[in-house]
This record gives sequence, structure tokens and C-alpha cells, in this order.
Amino acid sequence: MSNLEKKISLPSETIEIYKEICLRKKISVKELEKIMKLDRGKLEYFLGFLLSNELVERITIVQKIPILTEAGKFAALNQLIERRIVDLLREQKSTDFDSLSEKIKGDKREMNAGVGFLKKQGILQIDQGEISLIDSKVSVSDELQKILENLSLGKKVELENHKQTLVQRNLVSLEEMKESFIEMKISYGDISKNIVVSSEVSRLSPEMIRNGSWKETKLREYNLNVSPPDYYIGRKQLYAQFLDDVKRELVALGFQEMRGPLVELEFWNFDALFQAQDHPAREWSDVYRVSNPKKGNLPKEDYVKLVQKVHEDGYDTGSKGWQYKWDPEKSARLVLRAQGTSVSARTLVNLPIPSKYFSISRCFRPDTVDATHRSEFNQAEGIVADPSITFRDLLGILETFAVDVAEAKEFKFKPDYYPFTEPSVELSSDDPKIGSIEFGGAGIFRPEVTRPFNIDVPVIAWGLGIDRLFMVKYGITDIRELFSYKLEWLRSGKMSEV
Repeated sequence: MSNLEKKISLPSETIEIYKEICLRKKISVKELEKIMKLDRGKLEYFLGFLLSNELVERITIVQKIPILTEAGKFAALNQLIERRIVDLLREQKSTDFDSLSEKIKGDKREMNAGVGFLKKQGILQIDQGEISLIDSKVSVSDELQKILENLSLGKKVELENHKQTLVQRNLVSLEEMKESFIEMKISYGDISKNIVVSSEVSRLSPEMIRNGSWKETKLREYNLNVSPPDYYIGRKQLYAQFLDDVKRELVALGFQEMRGPLVELEFWNFDALFQAQDHPAREWSDVYRVSNPKKGNLPKEDYVKLVQKVHEDGYDTGSKGWQYKWDPEKSARLVLRAQGTSVSARTLVNLPIPSKYFSISRCFRPDTVDATHRSEFNQAEGIVADPSITFRDLLGILETFAVDVAEAKEFKFKPDYYPFTEPSVELSSDDPKIGSIEFGGAGIFRPEVTRPFNIDVPVIAWGLGIDRLFMVKYGITDIRELFSYKLEWLRSGKMSEV
């Protein structure tokens, strides 16, 4: 028997909702909730009768909505960096990169993006460090600028041709939005003669119990096909929970947690790790230096003197060192911690043998922000000191991180170079969604690192980008999503099972 022939018993509230749906043919659940003045739970309950009788159907539409990032909001108000560069060069004729950056008030990442874009477009040239326009009358396309301005005004925009560029430049993020609609299948007019108002009740009242009328009352059956309302209880941010779970697992394996400051001496960040004072990684372009105060106090003099000897002539390690005059002033400079290995270096002081330590350390580098890089990130750091430890043991630990923590389907090792370890290895994965992604590096600390702290046994060490391990585990293709404000992901994302 079809729905047009059979009798259908519906609560009076459901009939009113049904009429409203038929009036509009198709309506969003949110709008229906407002019109009927019902909370979501009750509305879903009454809709269940219409859905189970196939009088209406539910349609869920998923859309990716463009949202301006902070950088995008700034560009919408103050013009994109490339447009500001062109405007300034029309006045200045030519200038060097530092002067241009100072006048534009753009950071290094922004300036590189703007200059690179204009150079690629053949709009400017760089000759012996001087930047100038090829043609002073040239203009920059205003398509991107108009998109940003329209988004800032809340207007709908079509950005299909520019989506990739806007996302890569961190001007726009795409938020997934789900919206449910109820669509009429059979009109109320066609079936109204077959609808009867249900006399069933969903709950007993105290009065019905007192007077005994509940005995003759027909109770409404539970409809198990109705979806319950969504309740968003408090929960920890997904990535923060993952970090806690990794810590707990490492402690369960017998590791002790080591700690270090966010503002670090170059001594611990570089010198104690046998990283030469003229190494490019110590330049302003690769590390954040603290401007006030610029310097701190070096540690115990004995350690400083031995690290100095290692750098200058190798001390008693069998090495020749770096063969230069080591400068304690450079070593005393303060930086934001650029690598978690600085925490390991601090832990070498009075290190018990045997022992094993770990740290999940916040690090800072002026990297260009993209899908796999941020200027602020976390490293999972660890050391194991034991007379019997070998490089094979280190590979086993790295495999545990790749397989058990990241759940990588494929991973690989390849030789690498670090100033403080030998032999050294890189751990990476070929993920089907992300592509090739480097997790980090590891190795056995060189004698130049351990001997100044009177350690004569092998010490294996690793430093892995735990942000990237999380990305592979959960199929996240953009590292910026880890710190997302997207409610859908925060509410429904899968919690860690490390």
C-alpha cells in the first residue's frame, strides 16, 4: 500500500511542521527551527515521523566557505603586499630589500612573496641588490584585491580560479560548512485525508498517575530511526590531546621528561651541539634573536671552556674542531629556541648512565608559512644514554614513531647530515594525501657534544616534527589546520588513540 492510500497517525505538532515544509517545498533545518520556535531536539523528534513515513527527505549539503585570515583582513584594508611595493617603487625609483621592507612594514615572508610574485610577472627587476620597476606605468591586477575586499564586506565571491593562490598565501582559509535541508516528497494536500491526529502521549503526567488514567492512555512508541540532537560537550583541542597522549606513552615506556626555556642561549641552542658560530643556521634569517635583553649569562665556566676547546681544536675527541677563535659574546646571545635539541644539550649536564629522556618542545624559526611549515612548531625530542645502545636501536625507536604514533603506511630512512650527530638519519613518509613529508632527523651524538660533559658512552638522539606525525595520522594536508578555529573540526574530529 502506498503512502497515498494508508492511514498515517501524526502528532499535531508534526502536522504543523509538515504544512510549513510543504508551503516552502524545501527549507533548511535551522530556518524551520526558528519558524516553529522549537529547540533542535524537539524538532528532530517531530521530523522523525515525517521521515519514517517518507513524506519528506533530508538533504545535507557540504560547502567550503572562504574565510579571511588575519593576513587577508590586513590586505583587504591596506592593499596586497605586491601592490604596496609597486606604489612605493613608483615614488622611490629603486631601493634595496631592507629599505623596502622597512618602509612597507612587511615581514620577511611577506616581502619575499611580494617581490617573487612581481619578478615572476616581469614587473620588477633586481640588479646588484637594487629593486626597481621595469616599467613605471605598469599596474598590478586587482582581481585578488577585489576578492579580499568583497569577502571583508561579507559579499559572496567566486574564487575558483584564485582559490589555490589565496590559500597558499594564507590570505584565505576554506572552512567546511554542513547544512541540512528538509524537502517535501508528498504534498500535504495530496495526503491530508489520510492523516489522523495521534492521541498518543510521549510522557506521563503526575495527574495521570494519580487518577489512574494512564492505564487507558496509549504511549507513543520510541522511534529508533530518529537521529538524536547533537550535543557538543567540552573536550580538549584535538592536537593538544594528541601531545598529551604521546607524553603518556613515552612515560609508560620508561622515559623521563626533560624541560628547557623558550628563550635560549646560543650556547645551548648551537655551541654545545658543535654547531659552528659561522653556520648559516645561526643567521638572522634562520633564527629569532631577542632584542631586549640581547644577551644572557653563560653556564658553569668549566663547561664553557671545554665547549670552546672543542670548537677551536677538538679537545680530546679526536677531532680538529672548527679551527677558529670561539667568541663567548656570540654564545651569550639570546634567541627563541630554534630546535628541541637544545633541551637535550642542557640535559647532558650530570646525565645519569644509563638513562632515557624525552621532550615535546615548542620551537621557533622564521620559515615561510605553507602547508607543511609554520614559524612556530613542536618537536618531539629524545635521548638515550647507555653503554650498549646502538644505531639499530635508534632506527627501532624511529620506526615506532612512524608506525605506532603517525600510523604511516610507508616510511623510509635515508642518510643525512647534522653538525652534532654521526652517523645521522632522516625519517620520512610518502603519504597518499600529503605526498612526501619529512618527519625529522636523528643520530648518535658526536664526541664533540658529549665529551665536554664527561660522557663516554653512546647517546642516541632524535628530533621529530610531531606536528607532521599528527598530520599523517589524521590525513590533514595543511599544518595550519592544527591550530584551526573551525568549529566543525574541533567538535567532531577524531580524538587521539596513541
